[in-house]
Amino acid sequence: MNLYSKLQQRRDNPLRIGVIGAGKFAAMYIAQVPNTPGVHLVGIADLAPDNAKRNLERVGWKAEQYSSPSIDSALKDGRTHVFDDWQALVSHPAIDIVIEATGNPIAAVEHALAAFAHGKHVVMVTVEADAYCGPLLAKKAADAGVVYSLAYGDQPALICDLVDWARAAGFGVVAAGRGHKWLPHFAQSTPETVWGYYGLTPEQARVGGLNPKMFNSFLDGSKPAIETSAVCNATGLTPAPNGLAYPPAAVDDIPFVMRPKDEGGQLHHKGQVEVVSSLERDGRAIPYDIRFGVWVVFEGETEYVRRCFMEYGVKTDPSGRYACLYKRWHLIGLEVGISVASVGLRGEPTGCATGWRADAVATAKRDLKPGELLDGEGGYTVVGRLMPAADSLAQGCLPLGLAHGWKVLRPVAAGQAVKWSDVAVDAGATAVKFRREMEALFRAPARNAA
Repeated sequence: MNLYSKLQQRRDNPLRIGVIGAGKFAAMYIAQVPNTPGVHLVGIADLAPDNAKRNLERVGWKAEQYSSPSIDSALKDGRTHVFDDWQALVSHPAIDIVIEATGNPIAAVEHALAAFAHGKHVVMVTVEADAYCGPLLAKKAADAGVVYSLAYGDQPALICDLVDWARAAGFGVVAAGRGHKWLPHFAQSTPETVWGYYGLTPEQARVGGLNPKMFNSFLDGSKPAIETSAVCNATGLTPAPNGLAYPPAAVDDIPFVMRPKDEGGQLHHKGQVEVVSSLERDGRAIPYDIRFGVWVVFEGETEYVRRCFMEYGVKTDPSGRYACLYKRWHLIGLEVGISVASVGLRGEPTGCATGWRADAVATAKRDLKPGELLDGEGGYTVVGRLMPAADSLAQGCLPLGLAHGWKVLRPVAAGQAVKWSDVAVDAGATAVKFRREMEALFRAPARNAA
């Protein structure tokens, strides 16, 4: 509760930040930097520096603010250097924290590992990377003596925050998750169908500069699977055996729906991650939904606590035992400064994997034939599905974050998980080797236990 005062104390010795990737998410963070004391955005590395500069202009920066010709000059004049050399950025001794915001999970892992090697803390915006190898990234960061963190403002870190609040206040967490606009057939959506489901025309999407593949990854369940896997690995919550069920619920009904099935709810078990739909199964919109928000359901374990819920007007299930706290919206990149301050001033992440409990696996959207190429999240071939990590490991499932560009070797039926053996992967690729290293790390304890 004192991050702002700590930032004020750093006005003359600011946290020195480097950003990799200046797209939508990073631009939102950058928009807030001039209003944040104790922070100096020293450098921005982007494959297209001119595009990055246009984004800076779009969020209100003046040209003189990002006109430093080098990092060294930026350190002297308090401005920002924009260029295309991410390696120079992460290796510069003056940078304290690297914000990885490329959205490319394979590149993000390379960037994070290089930052660790140079003693930099990392705020990982590219949650797709965390979903397929976050537990090992967390270990590598700890081994290097630096902090690795999920990005506040994105839903996984906000969920982690709610879970931590509940536990620190002495409550048992029954379930936690996010909202989503969901109907079962959205899982087969493609970039051609996404705008109809969103309620936009293709022309409206074009004028708005909206990426159909990216938005389809939100819609078809891929992004929810990715984000909830990150939440499980960071909080200790676990998925149901069959993954996400997307039960519909209004905000005030979440305590009623998110309780165990044997008590009238929809949960497979206590301590579960789940996603709440803003649509009834017949497509009707639910009033006062939590489509863009996050929530945690916690338990009043004594009669006294449950009476306190009642006395202070807390919305609960009919038994009075289960209650909910929520944020109905999130501000995405506008909130990343919380991660920067927490990491830089307290040495604490705003969410970080503590184990491997869940995986977002690639699942065939339709029957896949040998010779086809996988096209990753939001595309035409695969969709993400949340799965217990032990099941993914035992079945040899391909993580969604690596399901792009590989050739299919054998038929995969629609709805079936794609396995490593179903595709021709480049075993020498850095991202593949890193994921395989994580699998071996978590397979070893199982062998030793046997």
